[in-house]
Amino acid sequence: MTLRSVTRSVAEACVARLRRPAMAAAGTGLLAAGLALTLPAQAQSPRASGDGAASAEAPAIQINPGDVSADSLISRHQDKPRDPNRGPVTNLPLPRYVSLKGGEGNARRGPSLSHRIDWVFRHPGMPLRVVAEFGHWRRVEDQDGAGGWVHYSLLSGVRTAIVTTDMAELRSRPDANGSVLARAEAGAIVRLHECSIDWCRVSGGGEKGWVPKTSLWGVDPEETRE
Repeated sequence: MTLRSVTRSVAEACVARLRRPAMAAAGTGLLAAGLALTLPAQAQSPRASGDGAASAEAPAIQINPGDVSADSLISRHQDKPRDPNRGPVTNLPLPRYVSLKGGEGNARRGPSLSHRIDWVFRHPGMPLRVVAEFGHWRRVEDQDGAGGWVHYSLLSGVRTAIVTTDMAELRSRPDANGSVLARAEAGAIVRLHECSIDWCRVSGGGEKGWVPKTSLWGVDPEETRE
């Protein structure tokens, strides 16, 4: 069976760039960012690098390997009544957002290496939504609901988001009247910073600015961040 590719991105070409407005100086850098999943080849080893080993691919978003995700701190709270809105392993909120730490991550049908690989996430920094926990495994979904069980070592607590509005404007302040500093194509993956009820400050490709929260996937409508 040949390897089939399935693109999970709002960008038709699966490549998005963050760029300055036309009146800005020429020669500014572009952030190449896309979001893709592939169906695994039939012969793929169940212990492929996507189950924990770091990928050699350089990330589009620089994530410090020293950043410790709370998902890597396993703690059990068996002596307390279980809160259905918190994970049984980490006691962190469910659902919640994380990001892909390396350049490849296998999403399996169940929480062990013996389960088949349904999807392979292939973009470092892509945001994922954790919806369940079991031991060292987290069930995650992308913006389209595709996903599966991923080993916690492949996930980072660094928050990112996907731009869902084409040519979204990054403004100097969280206000529709703020000056436009840059524009982001739909499908661009950006680093998430502060968020108010309606706006989030994001960065990528050397650019930073405020974007309406409705133009992003990877942050809840009622979520605020300082």
